Amino acid sequence: MRSPLPKVIITCAITGNLTKPEQTPHLPITPQQIAASALAAAEAGAAVVHIHVRDPRTGRPSMELELYREVLDLIRGSNPELIINLTTGPGGRFVPSQEDPRVAGPGTTLLAPERRVEHIAALKPDICTLDLNTMNSGGEVVINTPGNVRRMAKVIAEAGVRPEIELFDSGDIALLADLLADGTLQGPPLTSLVMGVRYGFQPSPETVLYARNLLPPDAAFTAIGIGRSAFHMVAQSYLAGGHVRVGLEDAIYLGRGVLAPSNAAMIEKARRIVEDLGGQIADPHEARAILGLPARPANTKRVA
Repeated sequence: MRSPLPKVIITCAITGNLTKPEQTPHLPITPQQIAASALAAAEAGAAVVHIHVRDPRTGRPSMELELYREVLDLIRGSNPELIINLTTGPGGRFVPSQEDPRVAGPGTTLLAPERRVEHIAALKPDICTLDLNTMNSGGEVVINTPGNVRRMAKVIAEAGVRPEIELFDSGDIALLADLLADGTLQGPPLTSLVMGVRYGFQPSPETVLYARNLLPPDAAFTAIGIGRSAFHMVAQSYLAGGHVRVGLEDAIYLGRGVLAPSNAAMIEKARRIVEDLGGQIADPHEARAILGLPARPANTKRVA
């Protein structure tokens, strides 16, 4: 039985890969908008910002190195202590063609593993995600084979970046155990339990506890709620002894029928939930110590 943590880290997932601009006018698109939203989220209480980038002209997901570089430079120029977590999720989707399912159809994004982490090698963020899921996702399939995961993990380790292991079902946790056992990953692992993606973990108190109990005892975890479960999972993750995450990547509503006006507004609500339950929020300096990350120059605007 894990007790709630003395200090809770809030992560803000700024823009993501799947949220569409037509779903909400508040989605950050350009590097300037993404960085500004991240900095505002930090002022609201986030210690970690999880970053995807978008094509500024179309609003569609992008993997362009220079877009990542611009976002990092803008954030670090204003708040060097804020923990930056870059995605490595793009590049793993396969859509079989109608005529021949062996052939990739429109929408396929599959790339060589090294291509998916080249921005990590170049920019060396504090943290990057490493997805272990191979699963149905809508009409597509996400593919992260053990061999490809090992190739990505090697690049991440050589860059000196801490991986955050994203887990979508119990089989992913079994793969995590193998990667720890063979030395591909080093413990204690930093993990996320993604709840609410169709065909993966479904959000409930029972699922959170089941998934948590499959993790190594020394693992740090965050239960992430997708869509309508976003704020439910803030409470459930905290009560189960985990950290928390919200943001416009994961959900677009602040309440029933009310679009979130910003990532900062979502962080403010998540912070209230944790504090109302008796928790305390870690600032970026404290979060670095909790996660074993190197200290960076102190920020005069550090969140209380």
